[in-house]
Amino acid sequence: MLNTLQKLSNAMLGDLPKGVRGPVYDRMAITPGIVHIGLGNFHRAHQAWYLHRLMQQGEALDWGIIGAGVRAPDEAQRQRLEAQDYLTTLIELDPAGQSAEIIGSMIGFVPVEDNNAALIAQMADPAIRIVSLTVTEGGYYIDPVTQAFDVAHADIQHDAARPDSPRTAFGAMIAALKIRRAKGTGPFTAQSCDNLQGNGSILRQTLVSLARLSDPDLAEWIDDNCAFPDSMVDCIVPATGPKELKLVESIGIADAAPVTHENFRQWVIEDDFCAGRPDWNKVGATFTEDVHPFEAMKIRILNGGHQLIADAGEVLSVETISDCMEHPLIGDFFRKVAKTEIADQVDAVPGMTPDAYADLVDQRFSNPEIIDTVRRVAFDGSSRQTGFILPTLRDALAKGDPVEGLILSQAIWARMCAGTREDGSTIAPNDPIWDKLTLAASLAKSDPQAWLEQRELYGDLAENSVFQDRFNHWLSQIWSIGLEATLRAYLDG
Repeated sequence: MLNTLQKLSNAMLGDLPKGVRGPVYDRMAITPGIVHIGLGNFHRAHQAWYLHRLMQQGEALDWGIIGAGVRAPDEAQRQRLEAQDYLTTLIELDPAGQSAEIIGSMIGFVPVEDNNAALIAQMADPAIRIVSLTVTEGGYYIDPVTQAFDVAHADIQHDAARPDSPRTAFGAMIAALKIRRAKGTGPFTAQSCDNLQGNGSILRQTLVSLARLSDPDLAEWIDDNCAFPDSMVDCIVPATGPKELKLVESIGIADAAPVTHENFRQWVIEDDFCAGRPDWNKVGATFTEDVHPFEAMKIRILNGGHQLIADAGEVLSVETISDCMEHPLIGDFFRKVAKTEIADQVDAVPGMTPDAYADLVDQRFSNPEIIDTVRRVAFDGSSRQTGFILPTLRDALAKGDPVEGLILSQAIWARMCAGTREDGSTIAPNDPIWDKLTLAASLAKSDPQAWLEQRELYGDLAENSVFQDRFNHWLSQIWSIGLEATLRAYLDG
């Protein structure tokens, strides 16, 4: 640990600790072009990093990022970042050696208010040409089974009745677009950066459907004029905790909101922007006309793979993803399911087969420098299981392909949602509908079908006889002989 820490700020950029890279561009020359809603670790390690790299080349200085949020914790994040001039220390956790850089592409953060007035005003500014979001997979008000817009949700009903003082990010975007239309400013591109297949189409559905509830003419204008590019985003970015804060201090920097990340990034973007865009392709992003194959490969193998191992890790008291990969049963469970069940439901993309991608994900999950907790990865299973695992399971069942491991994963999730680990310790609530899940999991201990009767999760899958039979088998096995013995039985065939 260094004896003297330098507080992260513009003033210290000319005297960074040895080996730390900083902005070479003039941050005072940056003007805003993007509002990003949901400004957490992932955004700063991904989209903001790509933009920073462009700025390092002397480009895109008119695309500065203004952060935004609509939840109370976002205000605490705003204050942390404001106190350090919106700079972030990124620490790359490469098994071959760590490296650090300061990124400066973010230049402001909108005050977080109940009525979102400041956010609306910022997005209505003609300088803003892209509004991007990372609001989690479950944040788009989508029914997990039908994928339809959830018009009955209390937040949506609130925004439909009070469109000028909205509660949601989407309501705020609509209010800003209403102002832009009235003033002739024109539309902006709405860009989802969340792990959803067809995330641009989903964002379009949410925004247009909500607008239609209060102003059908505005909804039609948004649908006709705004752009909603699909994208695939990929970088493993752990949450920041005491260990990460100590790590950045060991470099010699006092940063209240540092970000650690793996030594891998990928960003594939549909080239569909209505008001211009940065040339992210000059720094490694890929623009394409068809994002879907890239999305499917990543969401089904990486995000689905995360769910396979995180739930098993929780039940068996394994704390991190890399530890799960070292576990002789959990790691092999991922490898077998990914290669023999998931890969068959994924198409190749230029330069990468599903099998090779599974090997790449294996290496990334196994990186011991990434302290990514199973709790973080297992969070919000009701959205992640339905988005990352069940579509693959549906496809495999329809084709008569192998499904044993995919069905076992659902039994493991049900066991985790019982709320206790096999060592008797308690699993803290880890899902927006945790109470409902724990009740179903408790009933399923003696009647496995009780878990499948959650039609808001499984829909008509619950009526599939193969799924019913094998789910009943695997969940009964887990409760009777334990998860390790059950995993061994699956791995032994």
